[in-house]
Amino acid sequence: MKRLKANKSLFLLFFSILTISSFAADGANVVLSGRVTDAKTGKPLVGAVIYLHEAKTGTLTDNNGNYSTPTIPSGKYLVEVSFIGYTSLLETIEISANQVHNFALKVTYIENEAVTVTGVASVTKVRQSAQPVSIIKRSELLQTSSTNVIDALSRIVPGVSGLSSGPAVSKPVIRGLGYNRVVTVHDGVRQEGQQWGDEHGIEIDEYSIQKVEVLKGPASLLYGSDAMAGVIHLITNAPVEQGTIKGNLLATYTDNNRYWGGSGNLAGHLKNGFNWNVYATSKSAADYSNAYDGKVFNSRFFEKNFGGYVGINKSWGYSHLLVSSFNQKLGMVEGARDTVSGKFLIYPETAYSREANSDELNSRNLFTPYQHINHFKIALDNNFAIGKDRLAVNVGYQRNKRYEFGDPDARYTPGLFFDLKTITYSLQYNFSEQNGWKSSVGASGMYQQNRNRAEEVLIPEYNQFDIGAFVYTRKTFNNNLTLSGGFRGDTRSVTGKDYLENGTVKFAGFNKSFSNLSGSVGLSYNMNESVTLKLNVARGYRAPSVSELASNGAHEGTNRYEYGDNNLKTETSLQLDGGIEVNTQHFNFTLNGFYNTIQNYIFYSKLEAVGGGDSLVNVDGEDLTGFTFRQAAATLVGFEVKFDLHPHPLDWLHFENSFSMVAGHFNEKFEGANRLPFIPAPRLESELRADLIKAGKSLRNLYCKLEMDNVSTQNRIFTAYNTETVTNGYTLFNLGAGTEFMRKGKTLFSLNLSVNNVFDVSYQNHLNRLKYTDLNVVTGRTGVFNMGRNISLKINVPLEFKAG
Repeated sequence: MKRLKANKSLFLLFFSILTISSFAADGANVVLSGRVTDAKTGKPLVGAVIYLHEAKTGTLTDNNGNYSTPTIPSGKYLVEVSFIGYTSLLETIEISANQVHNFALKVTYIENEAVTVTGVASVTKVRQSAQPVSIIKRSELLQTSSTNVIDALSRIVPGVSGLSSGPAVSKPVIRGLGYNRVVTVHDGVRQEGQQWGDEHGIEIDEYSIQKVEVLKGPASLLYGSDAMAGVIHLITNAPVEQGTIKGNLLATYTDNNRYWGGSGNLAGHLKNGFNWNVYATSKSAADYSNAYDGKVFNSRFFEKNFGGYVGINKSWGYSHLLVSSFNQKLGMVEGARDTVSGKFLIYPETAYSREANSDELNSRNLFTPYQHINHFKIALDNNFAIGKDRLAVNVGYQRNKRYEFGDPDARYTPGLFFDLKTITYSLQYNFSEQNGWKSSVGASGMYQQNRNRAEEVLIPEYNQFDIGAFVYTRKTFNNNLTLSGGFRGDTRSVTGKDYLENGTVKFAGFNKSFSNLSGSVGLSYNMNESVTLKLNVARGYRAPSVSELASNGAHEGTNRYEYGDNNLKTETSLQLDGGIEVNTQHFNFTLNGFYNTIQNYIFYSKLEAVGGGDSLVNVDGEDLTGFTFRQAAATLVGFEVKFDLHPHPLDWLHFENSFSMVAGHFNEKFEGANRLPFIPAPRLESELRADLIKAGKSLRNLYCKLEMDNVSTQNRIFTAYNTETVTNGYTLFNLGAGTEFMRKGKTLFSLNLSVNNVFDVSYQNHLNRLKYTDLNVVTGRTGVFNMGRNISLKINVPLEFKAG
């Protein structure tokens, strides 16, 4: 009956969307046209991009530098004009009738202007956002050698780290907070998997990503529960310019783990408004290696993903249907070792336990334990013009199926199988700008159900429903001072089902409700063209996850048995952010600092036995320590600083440095310790880089770089309950180079070559979970180390055609 009601509701929503599109855009339909030229010479720029962000449409200039946009509803638009080797222009233009507007671009090697759709109700200049937002383009991801997209972001964005369980899995950590305290968004849809698990990644195809937006700081105002630390917004599908068909063929190889990846996409936008994008990816990796461990057994993985969208852009707005399928199989590194030789064991703690031989270490076949994750998502993204206002409607369905295999006698029978289904929805009405005020009201939430479909059960089956409503407004004074803020109310209800195991109650049924008020207020002040000041105060919150409320089972990869607590309260935070940005002809400087207080911070705590001492639970003959969850007040403080020196006229030469640190503590002590657990170590990154936009007739966008990555020793740790240990610092050096090969003004292909960890340093990152695996009795070292020297090669072939 509930399924029928949900299907009926979806049908009514889709019908409503079609109805809205039939009467939307009551206002006049207009066209923006003009010419784009070089500001110094006046010569036309052929192929410059003119993009109207609110309408998600754009066009290219012709051979004379002229352009004419598709028909759009009258109103105010943030127009972005860009051309390779020139500074992008961002200009808000009110288009009430057919209008001619010319643009003149300046040559530059530095890009200072960008827009964001993350943490704001409508598209906004990054300089006008009160919270720190980082924009990462596809070209930066291609030039960064990494094991996954979160690993790449941790190298590009100060303040972002990755909690890893091997090369295939990294969970985002923003300013010391991760797991369910970070929201991941994919093309405007909140990504829902099993975020509470250590071995659970973000389940999005990294090769399909065109742009990433990272917001640091509480964002519960627009995203509701969980966005306490910030938001990672991965953007795959954005319409290309009207009248064009574009694509890419990408091939990647890395030598350390013999990883190869291939991906292709094709996107088009016809002149009748029909547009699309399709992509497919395949990856395969063997075990990675380092100087201390040799090949790390069972760190292999492979993926096969596909997705895209199909849609229509018209004068009434746009409607896009998005689809994605993520399919990954990966080994789970146990790190168990032979007590004599110190070599890795296959099938440890079973009758088949033995040393992994050479063939098994070089194989790509998965051995138990391993995981199989399939994440399917379909969403309808709509934006309608209603006069000069706009209505955004988004509804999505996703299904996350996670299988875990651990029995060597039943290699293809999952011991665990989580089946998570989620419906997300959002409705947002954006009022047209009036006297500098731009306001929005909206509602968003989700319905979620999880089912256990295998013999082993760690969390109960449950249903969950979220709904929240918000008001957001922004006022800009004289194009210099922007004030923004709003408030939101949320409620979440969770129903856990009872479960009997061998006639004994393992999970008792429960009903829990959580509600919260959140909000933010901030300002961005452009003192002049070079200096911007930012200040923001925000309140975030997070309702306890089902695993924290009701788990009852052994946690894979740890020596603990977890019990949930139905009495946990909502986490709330109050964070103050402040920053300054300076962009001059000779250097760029950014400093962001924060102070964050959290009430009811949830963390692991040992259970005490009735007779005293630790509570022990016997699981398959092994005694595991009993843990539960408790709460306490906590404080985090930290900053990120970035300095890029590019002295004019040597604009092509960059000496870029960034430093980030965060410190966290409980407001009370536990077993004599009060540090927050798993806080990333202070990190200094330096890069010396040369960028040449033109290097003769055959090369374009030539670059070469030398990087130093210095990570400090992390000794500010939470020692209570043997939660974590000190991690030694390390310094890595990396090299990179690349270029585009040209013929007759067109790119034939681009090549990116990089060498990470040039000197093959053996190290452990503090957020590497594998550092807590077995002791190697031969070397005396505990745990598994990170990847050693790694040479990477990427070749990208762009495709471009004219479309009718």
